[in-house]
Amino acid sequence: MPTSTLRYYEKIGLLEPSDRTEAGYRLYSTDAEQVLTFIHRAQRFGFSLSDIRHFLTGMQDGGLLDQTVADIAERRYLEIERQLTGWRVLQHELGLFLTDFRRRMTEDETSPAATLFDRLVDRVCGGHGDELESTASLSWLLEKTGCNLAGIEREEVVSGLSGQHFHIWRTDDGYSILVPGHDPKIEKALKKIAAIEADCHAHPKPQLTAQKEGTLFTVRGDQAFLFAAFFLSIELDSAP
Repeated sequence: MPTSTLRYYEKIGLLEPSDRTEAGYRLYSTDAEQVLTFIHRAQRFGFSLSDIRHFLTGMQDGGLLDQTVADIAERRYLEIERQLTGWRVLQHELGLFLTDFRRRMTEDETSPAATLFDRLVDRVCGGHGDELESTASLSWLLEKTGCNLAGIEREEVVSGLSGQHFHIWRTDDGYSILVPGHDPKIEKALKKIAAIEADCHAHPKPQLTAQKEGTLFTVRGDQAFLFAAFFLSIELDSAP
């Protein structure tokens, strides 16, 4: 490890030498090695040095279970979930694109090109259900953020949207979900979701807009990723 890093950690209060030699070189105990290992692992999780200082202080004071420490960890978890949802949305849309392109590319299912494309579709889309957020974990996220979706009658909504493909994309300040078709059951389910979320403090009021292709569900704010995860989970639930 560069000496400059050790000195910087000392400067910001993360690390203290146990002693110095007569020549002025810093000496560190075995405890310091454990602290450095902890810092590196915490940084891999994306925690800032400020967050890590809270953790180290908590360990030294015996208060690692302090609510402040738990809040820091939960905020980081939610940030990771925001990022993962964005990638899941891209994976979801790419899967729909590949499947549609596969149908348009050739009608000869035995051609080498078709076989090669089948492999690509399987590689991109296959097994994505294992990576998508489970219903239980999504419920935890909704409850933790205080989103009204946590109390929604999921079965009623899922039955109205079952079998639907959702086109989901990231916008500058949130997410847009296009639900194709004009089935009354679909519109009823979407209106129910929008009504429940109208007064939710976790994010601005969702907007429903009638489109030629179907209904556009738009939500803005830092917690908008919850809706992307929610609709993706519905599609996963109804997948064959």
